[in-house]
Amino acid sequence: MNETPHTTELRSEPVTVIGLGLMGQALAAAFLAAGHPTTVWNRSSGKAAELVAAGAVLAPSPDAAVRAGSLVVVCLSDAAAVHDVLGPHRDALAGRTLVNLTSGTSEEARELTALTTSYLDGAIMAVPEVIGRPEAFLLFSGEREAFDRHREALQRLGTATYFGEDPGLASLYDVALLGLMWGTLNAFLHGAALLGSAKVDASAFAPFATRWVGSVTEFITAYAGQIDRGAYPPEDATVETHLATMKYLVRESAAAGIDTDWPARIQALAERALAAGHEGTSYASLIEVFRGRA
Repeated sequence: MNETPHTTELRSEPVTVIGLGLMGQALAAAFLAAGHPTTVWNRSSGKAAELVAAGAVLAPSPDAAVRAGSLVVVCLSDAAAVHDVLGPHRDALAGRTLVNLTSGTSEEARELTALTTSYLDGAIMAVPEVIGRPEAFLLFSGEREAFDRHREALQRLGTATYFGEDPGLASLYDVALLGLMWGTLNAFLHGAALLGSAKVDASAFAPFATRWVGSVTEFITAYAGQIDRGAYPPEDATVETHLATMKYLVRESAAAGIDTDWPARIQALAERALAAGHEGTSYASLIEVFRGRA
C-alpha cells in the first residue's frame, strides 16, 4: 500500500503518554502500533519496560516527556495528580496540546485548562484490551482547533467524538454514561438474585436480560424526544401503570428474601412523580424528579 506524504506525516507526529497504569500502557501501545514516535513517563519506571521493548522512549522526567511530544496525553489517578505532575512544567507545555484522559468532574476538567493554552479533556468508554480498535470510543471536549489538528492521532485510540468547546462536557457525558451502566448492571444483578431464589442460573437469565435491554433502547430514543419537547404523552404506558408493576417487584423481592432497596427506590421515584402531578404521563416525566422539580 502506497502512503501519501500526509499519511506519513500523521504517523510521525510525536506523542507523549504520561501515566502508565493499565489504561496508560494501552494508550501508548496503540500510538506505537500506529507508527507514532512515542515517549512515556511514569513515577514507577518499571511499568514502561514492555513499551520500551516495543520502541517507546522512556523520559527521565515529566519535563523531558512533555518536550518530546507535540501531543501530550495524560492518564493519571485523578485531577490532583495531573496538577502535581504537570503544574511545574507549564513552560514546557507551551506550543503543545495537552489531552487529559484522567477521570474527574467537569469542574476539574475546566480548572486544568489553566495548565496550557491548547487543552482537550477526554473520557475513555472502553477497557484497556480494546484500545486501538473501533469499538473503543472516546469522548472529547475543549479547544476545537486542537481536536481537528490531532483528530487522526486520537482516532488511533478508538472512535473519537467531539462534543464542544466546554472542556467539562466530556466528563459530564462520562459520568452520565457510567450511571447508565451501573443502573443496568444493578438491575441485572437484582434480577439474577431474584431468579436465583427459584434456582435459576444467572447464565440462563442473561440472554433474556440482554434481549430486553436491547428493547429498552427504543424507549430511550422515544423518551429523549419527549424530554427535549418538555411534553410526556403516554404513548406506551402511564406512570400509574409502571407503578403498579413496580409494587409487584418489591413484593416478589421481599417474599424471596432478596434485598428490596433497589426496587423500592424505583417505586419511590414514581410515587414522587405522581405526587407532583404527573398522572397520565409517560415514564419520561420522572426526569422532573431528577431535576428536583418534584
